[in-house]
Amino acid sequence: MPTLNDIRSTFLNYFEKQGHEIVASSPLVPRNDPTLMFANSGMVQFKNLFTGVETRDYKRATTAQKCVRAGGKHNDLDNVGYTARHHTFFEMLGNFSFGDYFKSEAIPFAWELVTRNLGIDAKRLLVTVYHTDDEAAEIWKRVGVPEDRIIRIATNDNFWMMGPTGPCGPCTEIFYDHGDKYWGGPPGSPEEDGDRFVEIWNLVFMQYEQFEDGTRRELAAQSIDTGMGIERVAALLQGTNDNYATDLIRSLIEASADATSTDPDGPGKTHHRVIADHLRSTSFLIADGVMPSNDGRGYVLRRIMRRAMRHAHMLGAKDPVMHRLVPALVRQMGAAYPELGRAQALITETLLSEETRFKQTLDRGLKLLDEALDGLPDEATLPGETAFKLYDTYGFPLDLTQDALRERGRKVDQAGFDAAMEDQKAKARAAWSGSGEAADAAIWFDIAEKAGATDFLGYDTEIAEGQVLTLVRDGAAVDTLAEGETGWVVLNQTPFYGEAGGQVGDTGWLRRLEDEDDIADVTDTQRMGGGKVIAHQVTVRRGVFAKGDALQLEVDHDRRGAIRANHSATHLLHEALRHALGDHVAQRGSLNAPDRLRFDFSHNKALSLDELRRVEDEVNAYIRQNSAVTTRIMTPDDARGIGAQALFGEKYGDEVRVVSMGTQTGSGKGSDGKTYSIELCGGTHVRQTGDIGAFVTLGDSASSAGVRRIEALTGAEAMRYLTRQDHLLAQAALELKAQATDVPGRVKALLDERKALANEVAQLRRDLAMAGGTGQGGGVEARSVNGVKFVAQLLSGVSGKDLPPLIDEHKARLGSGAVLLIADTGGKAAVAAGVTDDLTGTLSAVDLVKAAVAELGGKGGGGRPDMAQGGGATAANAEAAIKAAETVMGG
Repeated sequence: MPTLNDIRSTFLNYFEKQGHEIVASSPLVPRNDPTLMFANSGMVQFKNLFTGVETRDYKRATTAQKCVRAGGKHNDLDNVGYTARHHTFFEMLGNFSFGDYFKSEAIPFAWELVTRNLGIDAKRLLVTVYHTDDEAAEIWKRVGVPEDRIIRIATNDNFWMMGPTGPCGPCTEIFYDHGDKYWGGPPGSPEEDGDRFVEIWNLVFMQYEQFEDGTRRELAAQSIDTGMGIERVAALLQGTNDNYATDLIRSLIEASADATSTDPDGPGKTHHRVIADHLRSTSFLIADGVMPSNDGRGYVLRRIMRRAMRHAHMLGAKDPVMHRLVPALVRQMGAAYPELGRAQALITETLLSEETRFKQTLDRGLKLLDEALDGLPDEATLPGETAFKLYDTYGFPLDLTQDALRERGRKVDQAGFDAAMEDQKAKARAAWSGSGEAADAAIWFDIAEKAGATDFLGYDTEIAEGQVLTLVRDGAAVDTLAEGETGWVVLNQTPFYGEAGGQVGDTGWLRRLEDEDDIADVTDTQRMGGGKVIAHQVTVRRGVFAKGDALQLEVDHDRRGAIRANHSATHLLHEALRHALGDHVAQRGSLNAPDRLRFDFSHNKALSLDELRRVEDEVNAYIRQNSAVTTRIMTPDDARGIGAQALFGEKYGDEVRVVSMGTQTGSGKGSDGKTYSIELCGGTHVRQTGDIGAFVTLGDSASSAGVRRIEALTGAEAMRYLTRQDHLLAQAALELKAQATDVPGRVKALLDERKALANEVAQLRRDLAMAGGTGQGGGVEARSVNGVKFVAQLLSGVSGKDLPPLIDEHKARLGSGAVLLIADTGGKAAVAAGVTDDLTGTLSAVDLVKAAVAELGGKGGGGRPDMAQGGGATAANAEAAIKAAETVMGG
């Protein structure tokens, strides 16, 4: 019986022998299609090849593409676990031709692979073709498919379109008949939605180009795009019609059952299926750089994770489970997808952290849900207001409420939930008293509509001329800004960079061309009106500025240069982190200021000193390379097609700037001479990497869950920092009378010596205290109180932490009795009491401490009957404290 891994290899090897390039799966986050949340088919990474925008050195390709359907238009999440074939994660096998071969080759390839190489019984196969595609029907007949097993479909189910316009063409599909033990009819019949006939492969013939008027013409380069669901093929080859019974998924189900000590086929069967499926999607998404968050792709990931975690909870798991299943997944799929192994530690840590936090929310939410249902009639719908309260007050998401109710045969009043959500928004708007921001926003959108987008000139120059279009002061448009006034200036064009993408806004000067003595200081530059308008915040130093004035514009060159260096360094840093830590590293935010840079990235644990040094060394190596920093304007698809890194969640227009720097060197990753760093970026950069000067990290810290932050310096700031560090080291060496290289060892020796002396001093103080040398009142001689030996002593020069060992020594000397020690710790008092074990049944050290502390201006105190501690505001009333303890003893 072939395993799923066998089937994948058979498919790829077959097409490789037919002249196809085996192309690795693209990441789940599409690099060349911003309209998609996740890759959902094999053709996504080849979109530019089909449209002719891009060419590669091969015209035939084959892939095993990882896919996720759990958000947006393609969302199978709610069905997963309850059906035989729905998944959030699946693999799509495919072969592709980019203007090379067409129907007459693609159909025989498919038939030979399916019937000969995979050994599927041809008598159980039938095919569909588009109802007018006589050519495809004839080819199927030639390869041996009987005419009564060729079904013509007249609907769009068998006609594929990339969009309203563009490449399109008919499809042909291969179906497998699982037999009459399953209900259902062939495609095109009223019973086609049954489980008997299952589609296993779809071949798309990109034959036409469609235009806006609805007409079509044949493409000059006709292409092939196919997709075979590996899970469905594995099911039929392994004698089942249930994808979850196949070897790979079954192994994950058994791992789930083992981790939860439950039966994989018992009452929790659905729970195990959900966990197995969601383990795959969450692990692959994390490996591709997606981290759980409250919006975008991260929200979808978190939703999948939490759904699986709820099902683990329903199996009775008291502790986090998902992270324990990662090794089983890596064993099954790590060979085909090595990124799983590289990111295994990150996946494990992320799942553990997320499940630990979520269990608290889950336990509370399910309890509240049960309470809400107890007050409702059987099978009644949960009111939307109740579901909203669970979400808004207790953080229990609506989809989990729906999922929990589904298993009880109940639903949520969705309309009521939506109404409650809108009501909350309306109340929030009504409660907002206003700060001027709304009025300001309206002004800037009006300006953007009237003036249009500002033309940015700052990539090529820092000095230019522009004309004043609008002036704004105190949230309103004005005609002039006079000396001493502060406001905003909008021009038709500017070299000033408006803050965006982590790069701070420029500063500098504006001068009137008619009178250059009239000058305004630009203190900030921002993007307004949806990012179209570049607005300069100014303070007029001299003269009057009016609408229509022609100005000379000059950016602060030194400040801009420092910002450019920091921004370019973040690109190098990003790539160096990916090399050092893995491909899961993705930018999560940045700051490029004149004095420093800050870079946030997805990673779940602190970097070691060795990792930081490796990253720093690699960045500096590419700075010394002094390679040119190049920029190109491209479409987002083209940019991602060449591997440009993009910031997840960032919106890109029709054109983007692609910034490239460095030539890969060395014997490790990236040793093939290709470009080192390629990123989509609208910021300003140095011309040569050597212009960065130097790069120094200041350390790494946690920014948020699953996100780390590195701060660093470049250029002059880096040199000043290193000089300061050098001076400090020299000063330390001078004080230690040692060479600079010997300073760490000398410091360690001094610390060890200091620790030893501190321990010696503490012991001497304890010895002195036991001898009574530091006592004031009470001494060390035992007295008898109500027939019990009692030692009470006021000590100075002893810390609170020294009292417990002294108590133990006194108890050992007494054999039987009680001890009270009060230490004057420099204005405050530390108190400890002890009672030997034979007396703890009738006398408690806690009572002694509480009585003494009350006399010393303190409160409370606690511990065990044989040892207790407390503290007071002063040791001045030590005698009264001792008397109070004697009273407790009955004296």
